[in-house]
Amino acid sequence: PAPARDRVYPLERESSMRDVPIADVRNFVMMGHTHSGKTTLADAFLHQLGVTNTMGSVDHGTSFLDYHDEEKEKKITVWAKPCTGMYKTKAGKPVEMVFIDTPGYVDFHGQVMAAARVADTGLIVVDAASGVQIGTHRAWKLCEELNLPRGIVVTGLDRENTDFLGIVGILKETFGPACVPVILPNADLSAEYSVMASKEIPAELQDTVNAARQTIVEDAAETDDTLIEKYLAGEELTAEELAHGLHAAVNNKSLIPVFAVAAKREFGVVELLEAICRYFPSPEDRGATDAEGNKLGVGGDDPFAGEVWRCIHDPFAGQLAYARVYSGTLRSDSEVYNASKGAKEKVGQLLAVNGGKQEHVAEARAGDLVAIPKLKNTGIGDSLCAVGADIKLHPIEFPTPVVSHAVVATKKGEEDKVITGLQRMAEDDPTIRVDRNAETHELILAGMGDIQLDLAVQRMKKRTNVELELRTPKVPYRETVTAMGEGKYRHKKQSGGRGQFGEVYLRVEPLPAGEEEWFANAVVGGAIPSNFIPAVYKGLVEGRERGCVAGYPVQDIKVTVYDGSYHAVDSSEVAFKIAASRALREASANAKPVLLEPIMEMRVSVPDHFMGDVNGDLSQRRGRVLGMEVDGSMQVVTAEAPMSELFRYSSELRSMTGGRGSFELKFSRYEPVPSNIAQQVIKDAHAGGVDED
Repeated sequence: PAPARDRVYPLERESSMRDVPIADVRNFVMMGHTHSGKTTLADAFLHQLGVTNTMGSVDHGTSFLDYHDEEKEKKITVWAKPCTGMYKTKAGKPVEMVFIDTPGYVDFHGQVMAAARVADTGLIVVDAASGVQIGTHRAWKLCEELNLPRGIVVTGLDRENTDFLGIVGILKETFGPACVPVILPNADLSAEYSVMASKEIPAELQDTVNAARQTIVEDAAETDDTLIEKYLAGEELTAEELAHGLHAAVNNKSLIPVFAVAAKREFGVVELLEAICRYFPSPEDRGATDAEGNKLGVGGDDPFAGEVWRCIHDPFAGQLAYARVYSGTLRSDSEVYNASKGAKEKVGQLLAVNGGKQEHVAEARAGDLVAIPKLKNTGIGDSLCAVGADIKLHPIEFPTPVVSHAVVATKKGEEDKVITGLQRMAEDDPTIRVDRNAETHELILAGMGDIQLDLAVQRMKKRTNVELELRTPKVPYRETVTAMGEGKYRHKKQSGGRGQFGEVYLRVEPLPAGEEEWFANAVVGGAIPSNFIPAVYKGLVEGRERGCVAGYPVQDIKVTVYDGSYHAVDSSEVAFKIAASRALREASANAKPVLLEPIMEMRVSVPDHFMGDVNGDLSQRRGRVLGMEVDGSMQVVTAEAPMSELFRYSSELRSMTGGRGSFELKFSRYEPVPSNIAQQVIKDAHAGGVDED
């Protein structure tokens, strides 16, 4: 193989972040499937930009970006990391490169969503040996949702049995004819060729280059009426006209440029940086709008507006809020307004971050990504702006967790430490949620996958020295009735002095569809004095919390109190409260009670050849397939299944599909539990001490 190239055209960083016009800023996010080569390519960028002196290696644990212990151990990117460097083009023009390296593993897709939200362009990385994978589809879909221009990099071309043009064909077939190669390698990777350059092209690439050049010229011409007229008239477009047209074509997504790279050897990296400068839009090209669609000025003198897309707790700097500047200028030692929280914040230092390296900068302008230490009331997704501007930006939408675990402290008395530690993890990653389930009384840790949650727990243990255990959560079952039933209870207690007396007769039935009021007072003749009716209602509310089947909360019932009796001296609110609760239990037992289980709605995305396995597995989980649709080259199965069958579905789907399947999950409704399963649930509940009184 050819030797790694020395970096070229490095520029020293400026303390003011940059000294280039906004038109010469390129802000992009690197996305793709796990192990597709994103971080290796990002390391190559940093080497070429002069940020690092040597080329890092993910395999050897020397990557400049994957510097966390967890990342070195698992050889995967866990956190999205911003990078900034100055690049001097071959023509001598300085361009600021601002980019984010993101995780490819589905467990950390929330990081990708936040990073893509604050980028101007998506750079999708595809491994030449593996081709288009599920992570490639996720990246493409996210770019579509955010209306991001994009380019595609085919990496790993120095590995055996790789075929750049073959991958280009698959990209066209998968994502459309707009995917056009603009840089091609020769067979032995000794040279790369720009489709638009006048450089002599090898014979084996001539046809491909001619076809690509024709497409690119047409795409460039179609961006401008004057250019299309000139092109249709048979006139040749100038280099300047082509450059302008191609820049516009990428911005309007009619052209998806495809690049060839062997990042470990840094082959094609310089040409890729040159192409990013030529083709990718600037923050000025992209523009920016607030949450209401109002256009923001992107000049340095416009009112400052920015958004926090990531927060971390740095062991040395404390909390760091990573922000994207969309408008105006953010300066150190200034005051800003958090429009999301309605509070002012003091900005002390500003930091430009490259991996684990931090550098103080005086200011940041549109397109820049900076870290702000020690903001008091600012979190992920918050909008920051100039004091008096009150600019709110589009909120970042994060996916709903699909994996849940019950968390138990190993040592008694450390529950509060566990909660505090996990909540700190959740502040760093909004796709992690920590809640106390009011029904099962368990502390629930939820996220996007087992690897994400395992790593979060490991980090928490290192920070707090608190040991904890993850268990399968209890299912929050419910109960209801399927018929009408009556019950009564007389609470009578006499133990010297004033006694207790209260008697309640009531009727229970299923709550009619569309009716919200579940309590009815049908008492006549003062059988229960009106001043005791609120106590009866309270007793019923408490009685609904523990049903007669297995002690679970009761829902969808209507309760009618129609009779009772009282004692002029001994009756009290407590007596009627107890009588109502016990009467409800008896009536429910006479109304054919049933156990209900939560049913979840699912959307499972898998390659076509896994459909049979997935459908069969869903059937074994008591699932129902509701429909199927095609999303690109993926099949999407819409289904319903009981929550109790899905606690391990994330890891099992990954195993079943070789990591190529993903799913979304949300609560749908409650349904009766099949009798054979209900019997076991009831047995377990009584074994756990359900009160049968």
